[in-house]
Amino acid sequence: MSVPPSQAILVVEDEPSIADNILFALEKDGFEAVWVRLGNDAIAAVRKGRVDLVVLDVGLPDRTGFEVCKSIRAFSTVPILFLTARSEEIDRVLGLEIGGDDYVAKPFSPRELVARVKAILKRTTTAHLEATRTVASSTALFVVDETRRKISYVGTPLQLARYEYLLLKALILQPERVFSREQLMNQVWDSPDSSLERTVDAHIKSLRAKLRAVREGKDPITTHRGFGYSIVVEER
Repeated sequence: MSVPPSQAILVVEDEPSIADNILFALEKDGFEAVWVRLGNDAIAAVRKGRVDLVVLDVGLPDRTGFEVCKSIRAFSTVPILFLTARSEEIDRVLGLEIGGDDYVAKPFSPRELVARVKAILKRTTTAHLEATRTVASSTALFVVDETRRKISYVGTPLQLARYEYLLLKALILQPERVFSREQLMNQVWDSPDSSLERTVDAHIKSLRAKLRAVREGKDPITTHRGFGYSIVVEER
């Protein structure tokens, strides 16, 4: 099944042979694919807009893919799929911690990569088609705008990576419910079976830092040791 041509994929890979295989597989499925070899070129391309997803190699000549991801996350929530020759757990966790949405380890099947791309974009498209939902009251701490995929905290828009947004939204929409890590992974991640439960902890840690940057000393997220996490959405 092909996809609308408006879905543009930026491929960041310095090996021409690998890039050619990725481009061929993406274009065969109807994507508009653009190739750059350097991390700095990738950042510039995302800044220009018209990029729906980035396929990002970790090992680039000018900057690591992790550094490129951090730079992109400073101004964009575009989904990022890492390509990595490293399969160690620490590398997978690091990639997700800094804002990556998924990863594919080399060597990989181009069909698998396209399937991962489709899964990520399907979730993105669904979120944009949903009506705006607001968690509101006179004392509400959060406002969730599902059309724009934005969350505000006490009136301040939060700069959230994709999974940070989805994770925080899941907690907000069922305030004070205690979610286990497994439940959160099943609700938020595209491929929960291949993810790590500690990834939830890493994203919660990142969310807490961003919330505290808005309100120092305040933490609406509660850790329930041995169980999971919950959130308070109203001032007390």
